[in-house]
This record gives sequence, C-alpha cells and structure tokens, in this order.
Amino acid sequence: MTRYSLLDLVPVTRGGNVRQSLANAADLARHVEAQGYTRYWVAEHHGMEGIASAATSVVLAHVGQATETIRIGAGGIMLPNHAPLVIAEQFGTLDALFPGRIDLGLGRAPGSDQTVARALRRTLESDPNAFPQDVLELQSYFADDGQTGIRATPGAGAKPELWILGSSLFGAQLAAALGLPYAFASHFAPALLDEALDVYRRNFRPSAVLDKPHAMAGFNVFAAETQEEAELLATSAQQAFVAIRTTGKGIPLPPPIPGFRESLGGQGQAVLDHVLGCSATGTRDIVTRELAKFVERTRVDEVMLVSSIYDHEARKKSLSIAAEAMAGPVAA
Repeated sequence: MTRYSLLDLVPVTRGGNVRQSLANAADLARHVEAQGYTRYWVAEHHGMEGIASAATSVVLAHVGQATETIRIGAGGIMLPNHAPLVIAEQFGTLDALFPGRIDLGLGRAPGSDQTVARALRRTLESDPNAFPQDVLELQSYFADDGQTGIRATPGAGAKPELWILGSSLFGAQLAAALGLPYAFASHFAPALLDEALDVYRRNFRPSAVLDKPHAMAGFNVFAAETQEEAELLATSAQQAFVAIRTTGKGIPLPPPIPGFRESLGGQGQAVLDHVLGCSATGTRDIVTRELAKFVERTRVDEVMLVSSIYDHEARKKSLSIAAEAMAGPVAA
C-alpha cells in the first residue's frame, strides 16, 4: 500500500493572521489523522508573510498536543541555519513528548533569501557543502556515541525518524550513501524527480536504519466535488507561485480568482504548468487517476500531499477526497 501524508506550510491567508493559521494547523492535523494520513509535516521557512511555520519545532509541539497517533515532523529543517546540537535538543524534546511519532527531514537550502539567512545565522560563514558533516554530527548526538564529546540533553538516545530532503541530485546521493529515507520536493521543483529517484535507488547502501531504499515524493492536490470548483480553488496557489517567481517574495495566500491562469498568457501558463507539474486538479475520479499515474511512474513508497487552498473547510474537503483516492486504486 502506498502511504499518503500531508505537508502543511501553515499558510497565513490574506486578511488572516498567524494565530488563526496555527489554530487551522491543529485542526487540519486532527482531520488528516482521522483520514488515515501517515504523517503531518511542516517546513522551515523564514521571512515569508504567507507561511507561519518558521519556529518549526514549536509548531510541531502545538500539533502534537492536538493529535494522538499520526507521525509529526519537519519537512524539513534547513540544517545550515542551525547548529546540529540545537536541532538534537529540539527534536530530542519532541521525541520525549511524543515518543515514536517524530520525523526529522533535513535539507540544505536556506528557506529564505540571503538577507534573512544572514539575520538567522549572524554571518554566512556556515557552508551548505558541510551539510553531510552536519547530518553525521546530528546522528551522533541522537546515538549518544561520544564522538562529539558532548551529550545532548534532551537528544541523547532519542529516535526521531531521519529523512534527507532534496530537489536536486545532491540529497539523493547523500540519502543513498547514509542509508536513509529520501523525500523529493516535486510539489514545486519537479524537473529532476525521476533522475533523483534513480540515483537514490542505484546508489543506496543498507544501514542500521534501512535495508532497502524508501522514497517519498511531493504532489499537489486541489480536489472538490466539481471540476470548476477545483480549478477555482487552485488559483490561490497559482497566484502565490507567480508572486514568488516574479518578485522573490512570499505573499499571504490570496483568495481564488476566476480565470487567473488564463490571464497569464501562454508563457506564464507554461511556467506555472512546469512548477505545478506534479499536481491533480479536479474531482475524485480525476485525482484518483492522476495519483495512480504518479505512483506508477515514480514507484515511490509514500506520497506527500500538498493542498494550498484559501478556505480552510475547502482544504479539509480536498484532503478528504485525496485520502479516498489514495485508499482506492492507487493503494491496490
């Protein structure tokens, strides 16, 4: 059975606020838990008006208190922004609060622009190319093997499930070398999906964690009872993608606009179609068909669903339809 999970960027909507976004996150996590989702992940982004998950571990503690069984985690923590010891302490704390439920996806992107990255790190001397060494240091803290000369408290002996994230071949190579599960960000960067999965599988080395490759890929879903409604709901995410591609800045998630895609012209539509190349927009039948094609093409073990929809109840409905689709022919 192909597992299905949710990546929630904890969107701040136009006219909304962070408090409401965090309340929605807890409600959404409860909802997808009841729908059979395996994981609920949030991602570290900074300096973006439309995303409320910057303090990722704090958001996860909030969501953990609102749920009972679903795995909760970071998809991901951008490790160059942090000392590995700090992440060991944060996720060691989460593991103590919610044992057996914590995932820790690790990425090397800044999750921000250079100005925000400098404010986070104070300098930009930390090297993204040191990411593999940082991952090994983090593993050492959790293993409590004494190699660092420091005992992480909390953190020593904690067992969060580590994942390597990526949108290029670098993460695929590292996940394969370390024998860790791998998640590809095809929900916004689909270009290298097939090549990255191939690199990961061909080069995978069994580890104490995993004896064979285990891969996940992101997929956008905009589902509704009618095709027209689904296409309208999708325009909020389309507007957000266009804004970040044209200005470099995130915006609060805007309400849907009829005819937005058509208003972009041919070139703009082509860019949008590329960015959202791993997506399904429509009724349950269409979502089921597109998810089945995606799973058949990628042979992934899990699908990480993303559903950026302005209206909270419409978003919950979309994720319910996606769960029905994944529990049907896709999972057979």
